[in-house]
Amino acid sequence: MASRLVNLRYPLRALSKQNKVLNLSRQWRCVSNLATNELREKLLNLPQTTVTELGSGLKVATEDSGAPTATVGLWIDAGSRWETEDNNGVAHFLEHMAFKGTGKRSQVDLELEIENMGAHLNAYTSREQTVFYAKCLKDDVPKAVEILADILFNSKLGESEIERERGVILREMQEVDTNLQEVVFDYLHATAYQQTPLGRTILGPTKNIQSISRKDLVDYVSLFYKPARMVLAGAGGVDHDQLVKLAEQHFNVPPADTNNPLLENLNMKPCRYTGSELKHRDDDIPFAHVAFAVEGCGWNDPDNIPLMIASTIIGAWDRTQGIGSLNASRIARAGAEGKALSYQAFNTCYKDTGLWGIYFVSPREHIDDFMTAVQGEFRNLCTAVTPQDVERGKNLLKTSMLLQLDGTTPVCEDIGRQMLCYNRRIPLHELEERIDRVTASDIHQVMMKYYYDQEPVVAAVGPTEEMTDYAMVRSYMFWAAF
Repeated sequence: MASRLVNLRYPLRALSKQNKVLNLSRQWRCVSNLATNELREKLLNLPQTTVTELGSGLKVATEDSGAPTATVGLWIDAGSRWETEDNNGVAHFLEHMAFKGTGKRSQVDLELEIENMGAHLNAYTSREQTVFYAKCLKDDVPKAVEILADILFNSKLGESEIERERGVILREMQEVDTNLQEVVFDYLHATAYQQTPLGRTILGPTKNIQSISRKDLVDYVSLFYKPARMVLAGAGGVDHDQLVKLAEQHFNVPPADTNNPLLENLNMKPCRYTGSELKHRDDDIPFAHVAFAVEGCGWNDPDNIPLMIASTIIGAWDRTQGIGSLNASRIARAGAEGKALSYQAFNTCYKDTGLWGIYFVSPREHIDDFMTAVQGEFRNLCTAVTPQDVERGKNLLKTSMLLQLDGTTPVCEDIGRQMLCYNRRIPLHELEERIDRVTASDIHQVMMKYYYDQEPVVAAVGPTEEMTDYAMVRSYMFWAAF
């Protein structure tokens, strides 16, 4: 009997503990229910992106991760899209001239100062953005911001430096001409956006590079290097309040003159898309480099996420992978059969338009076969893509997004780009939620909208004599949905 009583104590103790756990659980639920949406958002976004807009219109956006290093930079809403036919190439030319000396620093002094800081200074130009950024130790952020402001607004733009850079840019153009993928994408834009700014190259034509003057450079800075078109972004060991004070100190420049007659020559309207074809036949090139696309959507369009997932489902492949014959994609299987060396799906977005498609490299005798495989896979996205395929595409897209944010420089770039494109930085949990909500039915609907019975654009370089005729490619897009 005594032993039974002893044994009964353990269930009683367990029951007492369970009641305490249940009571604590109820209390926690009550506390949790009292949490505000703001608190939940902060808990979901650590470290959070802090944004301040100054009176000048300049936006300061930072993500302080407490890292020992930092990246700070200027993202400017200015690129080759904001050029005319006469000054096409000036934005990229300015990028080169930024490091050639200022009123305070010669080129040598600038290079030595950056080197002594152990910092890294760089820049690039795209069709819609120009970027200048510096990666440095967190204690050197004030100096890095001052240097960025100096090279943006106080560059000497000396005549001798301009003449020297002409040769540098012309050599760069020759190097780009040897990169056939770059050439094909320039052709793709040229034919898709005929007679519009998006159809021009970023580097500009040779005749413009040979004639761009100091006045052209100064005029472009005065029009577009203005606070209302800029985002000062920082990531890593960056104190937001400090960066705001630095912005107020170093970027206090006058706003743009809206009455400037130069603005009248710029085409600020949406760029018109034209379904068409551009081929450059060169039988000395061993393989054909081809881009095939349809008009996509702009950054802010809700269709952008489904199009990104559709592009991820198509994915990329090259013959070094060695698994094409077992791949679920008929495009990869066609590549494994020798019909292509590689392919890569893409979804390129701009403010009001975009290009969604595929770039591939194929032997001349198999271009037609591979194009058939491509259009068959696009048809599958329109009508028969499975939930399993969509789930795979969503997981790959989320993984790719996270991997691209590894380091202070990619994070800073993400902040600056998103602030210009969306006027805010979209939290990762929001992006993941938007991706997770996409279903196979959504992919069907979006692909039917953008691909079925639409005008394609095709650009190709190399031995193109056996390429599928444009009219045939267009006709396949009509019956592909049935």
